[in-house]
Amino acid sequence: MISIKCRDVIFKNIQAIIFDKDGTLENTADFLRNLGRKRSRLIDAQIPGIGEPLLMAFGIDADRIDPTGLMAVGSRRENEIAAAAYIAETGRGWIESLEIARRAFADADAYLDKSNHAEIFTGCLEVIKYLCNGGLKLGILSAAPTKEVQAFAQRYQLQDYVSLFMGVDEGPSKPDPILFWQACQSLQVETGATLMVGDSLGDIIMAKNAGAAGCVGICWGENRVGYLKGADVTIASLDEIQILPN
Repeated sequence: MISIKCRDVIFKNIQAIIFDKDGTLENTADFLRNLGRKRSRLIDAQIPGIGEPLLMAFGIDADRIDPTGLMAVGSRRENEIAAAAYIAETGRGWIESLEIARRAFADADAYLDKSNHAEIFTGCLEVIKYLCNGGLKLGILSAAPTKEVQAFAQRYQLQDYVSLFMGVDEGPSKPDPILFWQACQSLQVETGATLMVGDSLGDIIMAKNAGAAGCVGICWGENRVGYLKGADVTIASLDEIQILPN
């Protein structure tokens, strides 16, 4: 097994590292903000006056997206349900509200092509190759739909280095520890020998409740943010994850 050092913290006997995607490997902040705006506008066009409350629910304020907010950390299904709840407050039935939200989300997807709006963070590919070549099993576990995780992997040709591309489609989402357990099972590694690297409280809670070897919080360009204080260590870039020599 391998020892990993992040700043002044050392994790021993590590078999694998599981990464979040949005905000950890992929710089999706601008894309998610634009996507949330588009969803809100499409719904507001049908139900005037609902757009601004929806933006607040999504965690979008002017040119800023809340890194702890619904758009940033919630699954697509959770965002749809939240939007439908606001729609239902206008007196519409629940099934109709869900359908309005679903159609708006689908139309927003068709309008915005993620491959042209989000890029992998600088240096991520090199770190992924370095960790893989160092003998670690790697996986991606995201709250995004599985097809988006797979498209991300194909776009940056990660298949030779990363063994698991797991998203949330139906069922539980982060921070449910079952997701981490399932990811470790797929990688055929021990939960207690696996690190989680993520940019949200959901990643931290999930990993800790699952019994992970540790959780590395990342906030690109900044290593101290309050919402990551539960992590074992916080880093400002992925290249702070180092394999120690035997």
